[in-house]
Amino acid sequence: MISGGYQIMTEDINDLVVQRIEKVKALRAKGINPYPIRFKRTHTAAQIKETFSEGQELQVKAAGRIKSKRVMGKASFAHIEDMSGLVQVYARLDRIGDEKYELFKTLDLGDIIGVSGHVFKTKQGEITIEVDDVVLLAKCIRPLPVVKEKDGKVFDEFADREQRYRQRYVDLIVNTQVRQQFILRSRLITGIRAFLNQKDFIEVETPMMQAIPGGAAARPFITHHNALDIDLYLRIAPELYLKRLLVGGFEKVYELNRNFRNEGISTRHNPEFTMLELYQAYADYNDMMAITQEMISTLAQQLLGTMIIQYQGNTIDLTPPWDKITYVDALKKYTDINFQEIEHSEAVQKVKALGIEIDDSMTKWKIAEEVFEEKVEANVIQPTFIIDYPKELSPLAKSREDNPEFVERFEVYIAGREMANAFSELNDPFDQRERFEQQVKMREAGDDEAQMMDIDYVTALEYGMPPAGGLGIGIDRLAMLFIDTASIKDTILFPLLKPER
Repeated sequence: MISGGYQIMTEDINDLVVQRIEKVKALRAKGINPYPIRFKRTHTAAQIKETFSEGQELQVKAAGRIKSKRVMGKASFAHIEDMSGLVQVYARLDRIGDEKYELFKTLDLGDIIGVSGHVFKTKQGEITIEVDDVVLLAKCIRPLPVVKEKDGKVFDEFADREQRYRQRYVDLIVNTQVRQQFILRSRLITGIRAFLNQKDFIEVETPMMQAIPGGAAARPFITHHNALDIDLYLRIAPELYLKRLLVGGFEKVYELNRNFRNEGISTRHNPEFTMLELYQAYADYNDMMAITQEMISTLAQQLLGTMIIQYQGNTIDLTPPWDKITYVDALKKYTDINFQEIEHSEAVQKVKALGIEIDDSMTKWKIAEEVFEEKVEANVIQPTFIIDYPKELSPLAKSREDNPEFVERFEVYIAGREMANAFSELNDPFDQRERFEQQVKMREAGDDEAQMMDIDYVTALEYGMPPAGGLGIGIDRLAMLFIDTASIKDTILFPLLKPER
């Protein structure tokens, strides 16, 4: 706590914080509000640089955060930054007077100010605002992290990545690159909407609180609705609601949705994440392959200027067409095990020989799923469609006509990571009920990620759903690919973290 009624909410008070709070008190004693209501800006930093031409008078009102400052007696320079970039400001004592110049001199790095003045170009060729007036808009009480030299070594006060995630607001202030990465993510989502809208898809919204969670194999979060006195689940996927819309006559729908899965946290997983899901009547998984590779390659060209990108040391070529390989063949390629031809006991023996820990009670295809995650995923670097999954692992996909034990499903892998998942959607209510019943048995046997019986969804299918293709793409993982980061936390503004003590 600081004397005089000034408080801060944590105990890490240092001398610089105390000094800045004293500045706030001194300003208020002079009748100056360090946090005024408004400032009418006329130009951003980028607009100033685009608009200025020598020989023409340009009066501007600009605002931004002070990123650097040099005081040189009766004249001072500073750089202020807004979302569009940096612009230099120049203040002279004889132009703005004692009171304003004294204010300018006492400003700290991180303070947000507004300036009025005319634009000129310095002898060094830098476009600059010569200040006629300066206003403090928000005092920065806590000093910004800096990179400095200590004992002959470069020391970054904000090098702790977890602290950057906890204080993302500070991360965005001091790391321009991080801000640009999140702007890219935003443009990625805008580009997806434009791509799908152009193809006559309709964006819809479905419930985030559901009585029965479905559409994925995942453990849900549980909440309680007081007025109805019922437990509800945060959605793990919007799939079953979107397909209800196909029943109702919508033919092309999509949702950019927030999903919640009560699972572990890793560089690839966050319990709250963003997905694109789309469904198209009278289409199948081949149509979804075409949409997937066209959309991702088009977005790369639009946002990055190329379909050949660098990701974590790998050169990734997103140019269509992408490779295809069946699920069984991919397992065989990287383990020499043909799961389609062996029995359960032999599968257990061979997989344990690979050093993979499994439970003997797991079914053969559940064992295969473990092997795929351990031995296959990391090896698939170039964009590849893994197609034709076992029916047991895909309770919502349509069986292949030539082999009903497998379904028309694909997953896209790029740089060793799953990016998309798609089906020829199951629309047979009798088959769907049987698969739900099988999932219920798995759940009763202890698989808490198996799906629940959704009678209403089966009822919807009994009214008739047209043949359809469905596709899901993880937006966070796609953003990871586009900004070249190995951690999903770098694509989520406020990732979930373990609370600090």
